[in-house]
Amino acid sequence: MVETIKSAFKANYNSDPLLIKAPGRVNIIGEHTDYNLGYVLPASINKGVYFAIQTNQSNSIHVETFIIQPERLIFDVEGNNRPFNSFWGNYFKSILEILIERKYPLKGFDCVFGGDIPIGAGLSSSAALCCGFIYGISEVLDLGISKEEIAIIAQRAEHRIGLNCGLMDQYAILFGKKDYVLFLDCKSLKYEYVPTNIKGYSWVLINSNITHNLAVDEAYNERRRSCEKVVAKVNEFRKEVKSLRDVSLADLERIRNVVSPVGYKRSFYVLQENDRVLKMKTALYKGQPEQIGKILLEGHWALSKEFEISTKELDYLVSTSEKLTGIMGARMMGGGFGGCTINLMKTSLLNESIESILSKYKSEMGIEAEVYHLQVDEGLQLLDLSK
Repeated sequence: MVETIKSAFKANYNSDPLLIKAPGRVNIIGEHTDYNLGYVLPASINKGVYFAIQTNQSNSIHVETFIIQPERLIFDVEGNNRPFNSFWGNYFKSILEILIERKYPLKGFDCVFGGDIPIGAGLSSSAALCCGFIYGISEVLDLGISKEEIAIIAQRAEHRIGLNCGLMDQYAILFGKKDYVLFLDCKSLKYEYVPTNIKGYSWVLINSNITHNLAVDEAYNERRRSCEKVVAKVNEFRKEVKSLRDVSLADLERIRNVVSPVGYKRSFYVLQENDRVLKMKTALYKGQPEQIGKILLEGHWALSKEFEISTKELDYLVSTSEKLTGIMGARMMGGGFGGCTINLMKTSLLNESIESILSKYKSEMGIEAEVYHLQVDEGLQLLDLSK
């Protein structure tokens, strides 16, 4: 893929570009906790979005892509850009506007990008797109934007598009490390690396092929608002409370009768999910596959029954995995309403387990699922193809 991107750039713009990889991400556990300033355990992966970028001598920004179909857009460096029909055009439009608002001097440049992250699979293709584009601009125009600020700019671009996400995806993409997950405290934004490799076991993603577009799905943002309403109620008697991270189970019980049952249930889920992240961190350090599997399953059924963001297809994949001796545990992954399950499988029974679950899913749902053998890889990076 990256060679294709580089060749297309040189053919169209006749110069040597900088090459950048912005990886996708998985999340072992910790869904909908990031915007509640809780804990998460994501990791950057081998699939990614690749950029070839270099300055030009004009006042225009030319961007071409091979993500879905060939497209080419031109952006004005002053930010005078109309809304675009393409989803990526509006992400880039928002990024350029934010950079201008922050007084970064923009100049003309050319960019070609493409990638191999499945769109709508819950692997954060949009966050990779935003982080990689900002990083590329910073490098080629020598703007010196830190990775921490890139994360904030990328998040704000997502907010402008319509998804009120937290910072988990951006931090996983920017600070990821090969063979490690990122234990991120979304309140302090401090993180540490936790090993993922468990001898004799493999991480596998199964794509339900039910795609989602969270930016146009109000259900995601509505869940965030319901959590914020609970926080506001607790804040009435505990002024220091600013997020669900600050709320205890005792606080939640105190307001149970003055918030909606749905708000209570979702907030209870977030508090429990934070606890699951901490337990998972310990299980990974100790290399405990049985405990890891148990936490994955607990997390899935909480997402399905309490936070209500699963689908019948994802539930079927997980319930089927529970019956297979080769799978220690599984759960849906991502913001919800489609995408992948993440599975911890015995390597000795890997092929047998995969064949069984794909066959059963096809028979029951009439859908061909896809399998990705998970490789936890480096975070966002400049590429040197000469090595």
